[in-house]
This record gives sequence, C-alpha cells and structure tokens, in this order.
Amino acid sequence: MSLLIRGGTVVDTTHSYRADVLCVDGKIAAVGPDLEAPPGAEVVDAGGLLVMPGGIDPHTHMELPFMGTVASDDFYTGTAAGFAGGTTSIIDFVIPNPQQSLLEAFRAWRGWAEKAAGDYAFHVAVTWWSESVREEMGILAREHGVASFKHFMAYKNAIMADDEVLVNSFRRALELGALPTVHAENGELVFQLQRELLAAGITGPEAHPLSRPPAVEGEAANRAIRIAEVIGVPLYIVHNSAKQALEAIARARGEGQRVFGEVLAGHLVIDDSVYQDSDFTRAAAHVMSPPFRAKEHQDALWKGLQAGHLHTTATDHCTFCAPQKAAGKDDFTKIPNGCGGIEDRMSILWHYGVNTGRLTPSEFVAVTSTNAARIFNLHPRKGAVEAGADADLVLWDPNGERTISAKTHHQNVDFNIFEGRTVRGVARRTIAAGKVVWDDGVLRAERGRGGICRGR
Repeated sequence: MSLLIRGGTVVDTTHSYRADVLCVDGKIAAVGPDLEAPPGAEVVDAGGLLVMPGGIDPHTHMELPFMGTVASDDFYTGTAAGFAGGTTSIIDFVIPNPQQSLLEAFRAWRGWAEKAAGDYAFHVAVTWWSESVREEMGILAREHGVASFKHFMAYKNAIMADDEVLVNSFRRALELGALPTVHAENGELVFQLQRELLAAGITGPEAHPLSRPPAVEGEAANRAIRIAEVIGVPLYIVHNSAKQALEAIARARGEGQRVFGEVLAGHLVIDDSVYQDSDFTRAAAHVMSPPFRAKEHQDALWKGLQAGHLHTTATDHCTFCAPQKAAGKDDFTKIPNGCGGIEDRMSILWHYGVNTGRLTPSEFVAVTSTNAARIFNLHPRKGAVEAGADADLVLWDPNGERTISAKTHHQNVDFNIFEGRTVRGVARRTIAAGKVVWDDGVLRAERGRGGICRGR
C-alpha cells in the first residue's frame, strides 16, 4: 500500500521546506521534491498545507477504572477522536492496584488496548513496593519495552506512593535505564484539606481547587526532584499546573539536573473560575487533578513552554459523563477526576501558541510530538518526517477554522472543556500507518488497527 503526499510544506523541529512524502507499507519511504508515485499509489494533494509528524499525547487514561466507575472513552473511541485532531499515538497508563502484580495489570491494559485505532505505548505505575515489584519492573523494561514508570504522590488510601516507594522505584528505574515520572501533589495535605472543607460544609466543586492549592503541587514537585537528584536519575513531572512546580523544574534544570516537564492544553487556557459555576454539572465537568488555576499560572506555564522548561503538551484525557460526575453531588471528593481533550489539544496549542507568536511552527512540532517521542524512547520511529519513520502524519491547515463543541466532537463524552472556542489551525487530514484516517471531516478510523509502539 502506497500513498504520496504531494506539494506540502514539511515542518520539523528545526525548519520547514517544500517536499513530497512517499509512504509505503506504513512507513515513510522518501521525503523530497517531485517524487514519483508508484503504480496504484493514492495521491493526496497537500498544497497550502503543512506536513508534520502526527501528534503524540503522552498522557491519556482510556477506559480507566477509577473512583468507582470507568472512563467513558475506551481505546477505540479515544484514539479515533485523536485522529480527528491530528494525534496519531498515545502513551497511556497501566495502574495496578496496591498489591497487584504489575505484569497482571499490564496484561489487562494490553487486552483493552487491542481495540485501539492508533498506536499506543504505556507508562506503568508503581503503587506499592516489594521484591516482586522490583523484578517485574525489569521484565517490563527488558521484555515489553516499557520506558517509564509512574508514581502518584496523591490519592491517599488508594494509589499514593510514599517516599519509601519513590526511593526504591527511582533506584530501580536508574538500574534499568527507565524514566520515573510523578504526579506531583502532596497527598497528605490534600487529604487533610478535603476533610476540613467537608467539615465546614463546603461540599461542591468549588471546594476542589481549595483542597489542592498551588503550594501542594509545588512542594511535591520539589520533593520528587530532590529525591531524583540524590539518586542521580532523570525525572519527568506530568501535568504541571502551578508556577510553583514550574519554578522547581526551572531551578533544578538551572543546576544541571535532568528534569522534564509536561503541561496540559487545558491548564494553558482555562482558569479556576469554572469551579464557581452555579450549575453543578458544568462545574463538576472541570474537576480534575491538579485543578485549573488562576490566570497568573497560565501566564507562567506559557513562559515555561517558551523557555524550554516544559517539554511536552498532553491532555490527561480521562472522560466521565454527567451521570458519572454526579456521584459527587453531595461530596466533591467523590466526583470522578478527569477531563477530555485529545481531539482538541493540537488546535488549542496552534491557536493560542503559534497564532499569538508564543510558539513557532517548529516549536509546535516539538511540544506536540517530537519531544515526547524522544523522551519516551519512541524516536525516530515516531515524531519524525524522515525515511524509515512510521507514516504517522498530519496535514495541517494553519488558516482553517472550527468551533469546538460537544455536539460535534468525536470524544465519547457529553461535555467539552473548550466548548464554544473558535480556533484557527486544524487537522485537514490525518494519516496513520500510511492510511488516511481523517479526511477533512470524515473519520475513517478502524477498530483494532493500532498496535503497541517502541522506538527503533
């Protein structure tokens, strides 16, 4: 199966240039001017469009069992929705229950992912510690290509990793050449603040950000960084939402420490006023952790992205519909945490980043695709427009516009946190494994066509 993308402008992390791209059997076979189409090849006209690596969302939770329910987007609906926005690959999370075998959990997630329309990889969470966990981390890294291990510093009495777990797991990751990642919130402080708010009768979504103030995130980020410093292991901090966490990362990087930061599209453009909505359904739809912050934090996050202290953009895509969110109607701590965004991340980053001059097109490619591929050992198979790479590409229309709405999106959820925003910069066509899977408004995703991906 051959496909020739003709007449576009290729954009990578350093420059842009006019070139055709030939895809054969799911791989990029050639990039250059005036390429010949093989007999029977499909030819796609990319005139006026940018040809970029397909987006990689390094932080998703498809069909995650969480807080008494299961996320509404599964691996098929979630990856298919990603195609509509130019994202061709995801890195999801295997989250074992405390005392559960990591390999057992990994097999379960692999089974659920068999329905994926696009490619995927996994981070594996370490939620407890024993000699068996140590051994299974080795098996996952050596035999299954797992390049990163996740640690939740929040969610006390559930999946929270204390300092002992962090130290042991970070040391093991260093031995394996794997990258530890953390969800940085002080779980004990969150737990105590939640109790105080409930005792004071503050039970609605407006209590959620009060129970997780910025300092809670900043403390945990700094603690994880210093543990990693002592052990001598690199560290990746997910969904930074507060300037205190960003400052901890920038300080550590200034000292020569290898610390990587991730920011969510939502945290760049949505502020904490959403929790003051008098309509419970709308306010609860925004409950995620860490929460949306005051506007001063958005400004800091954009500057962190521009300065190179934040390296990737993600969504933490974990969708729950209104009836699921209603479980916390009388107790905000029972609202399932999670929001969507896999379909909209790249347009949000282009509209509010490139169109405002905060990011160049090449920087956009870096933070939406290539940096994630490099950090998580998927490059150059992913995140590159070059011969030998997977033919995962997006044909981007920098002047195309769309208005985001739950009425028209492809995510399997009844709410969109970017509802009503008109964005300029859209995926005109998305190509996965050399096949057009999003064709100017027509979704052509195929259930089960994706596969687990590793670097080359």
